[in-house]
Amino acid sequence: MIEFQGLSHRYGERVVLTDVSLRLEENRVGFVGANGSGKSTLARTVNGLVTPTAGEVLVNGLEVGKHGRQVRRQVGFVFADPDSQIVMPTVAEDVAFSLRRGGLSKAEIAQRVTAVLDRYGLGGHRDHPAHLLSGGQKQLLALMSVLVVEPAVLVCDEPTTLLDLSNKRRFAALLDELPQQILLVTHDLDALDSFDRVIVLDQGRVVADDSPEPALKFYRALVG
Repeated sequence: MIEFQGLSHRYGERVVLTDVSLRLEENRVGFVGANGSGKSTLARTVNGLVTPTAGEVLVNGLEVGKHGRQVRRQVGFVFADPDSQIVMPTVAEDVAFSLRRGGLSKAEIAQRVTAVLDRYGLGGHRDHPAHLLSGGQKQLLALMSVLVVEPAVLVCDEPTTLLDLSNKRRFAALLDELPQQILLVTHDLDALDSFDRVIVLDQGRVVADDSPEPALKFYRALVG
């Protein structure tokens, strides 16, 4: 469960979030809004990538500001550009890099890397140069490098922005199968049809919070 309690944030004189209070218990929660609405900033407070100017964020009862290290063990984050997350030369090395501080033996790391690569379709690419993968494969690798540490919460900040239609659908289908609580920031409204809840932000405030159909209807009218 994730809670935002009176969250506000500003960059210099620019107000990005204003008094956001939400309790997220659903398994699939989507965030939509125009560029600059504050949705990505809000998402980044969940694992401490952004420290709010005011208010608190709690993940399963832990305050992010006080227990950042413990929270980051529970929260995985996937960015729009997978190249910003890929840090090692090969596919297998990149996934293994996420486990470097887990206290696992080399054998245990190798086993978990092989299992996640095989499960999500990159087993045949384990020794392939990571930055030479296709766009869809790179985003899949970025996701696997997060999933291998088995987080309780997965935050995805516009993860399909750079993908073609086929890979967008594949990525959305994969998210549907995951057991984690998922927070998805997206402009791809079709990806939210199966979600439990959609939250609309405008100028740093929550302006709609409902099931997908009415929330997205409100959003389309807002930007229409």
